[in-house]
Amino acid sequence: MYSDNIRAALFMLLAMAGFVINDTFVKIASADVSPAQIMAIRGVAASLFLYILAWKLRALRPMRLALSPRLLLRTAADILATLSYITALGQMPIANASAIFQALPLTVTLGAALFLGEPVGWRRWTAIAVGFIGVMIIVRPGTEGFTIYSVAVLASVVFAAVRDLSTRRMDKAVPSIFIALVTSIAVSLVGWLLLPFSGGWQPVSTSLLVTLCCAAAAIAVGYIFIVQAMRTGDMGFVAPFRYSILLYALLLGYLVFGDLPAPLTLLGAAIVVASGLYTLYRERLRGVVEVPPTQQVH
Repeated sequence: MYSDNIRAALFMLLAMAGFVINDTFVKIASADVSPAQIMAIRGVAASLFLYILAWKLRALRPMRLALSPRLLLRTAADILATLSYITALGQMPIANASAIFQALPLTVTLGAALFLGEPVGWRRWTAIAVGFIGVMIIVRPGTEGFTIYSVAVLASVVFAAVRDLSTRRMDKAVPSIFIALVTSIAVSLVGWLLLPFSGGWQPVSTSLLVTLCCAAAAIAVGYIFIVQAMRTGDMGFVAPFRYSILLYALLLGYLVFGDLPAPLTLLGAAIVVASGLYTLYRERLRGVVEVPPTQQVH
């Protein structure tokens, strides 16, 4: 079991690297095309990768399942989360966006308590409150550094929480990769539909097309390895490794874009991560640790 957990942790580290590499390519592409065009082009490539993966894993299911109420809700929430996150990512440092997004596990716990009736003790309520104080330190409303794009990431967190909470109530017989495929196709279709309202189609150079294909490959890698992590190890052991995404974001943000987060941003991120880790620890004690396989928004 120990070796399985180590392998699962490595898979989680690879998955988080894939998601941040995707973010990096998306941010590069944002300088030339709109979020809608990014969603449209990247979605086609990502859907192709996920279709091949689902086919190889024998996880394809009738597409009519995509019309089930819970999957429709999940897909709609994922579309809104992706649109708001990509919009923000083009205008703010990757590390800042990733730091705010680490509030997702806390938001899911809060939502599960408020809307699904899951019991949450005073310790986790305290961790949630402290975590959101950390988010406020990162966002710093009312200061010069506060922008509408910080609000967009917060909106993305809320939509992603809706997505993950709806995932909890879905039939577990529906494969995770099939759910990811349905979402990827829907995100791409919405991107194409939004194009006329976001400046229209912009010329796509070869380098830009390669950039978006690399983003699609990276996010597919993220999906592949996060599923592998879930299937291989104990989630109570593996889940904390998802926070490695913040370290990757700090590193790539500096190397690629020269971004160095402010000390207060780092402090807020540390508070959010510590609160999230404590929440995971408490949930592990209660035996309810659950990390949805498509919880990232990119």
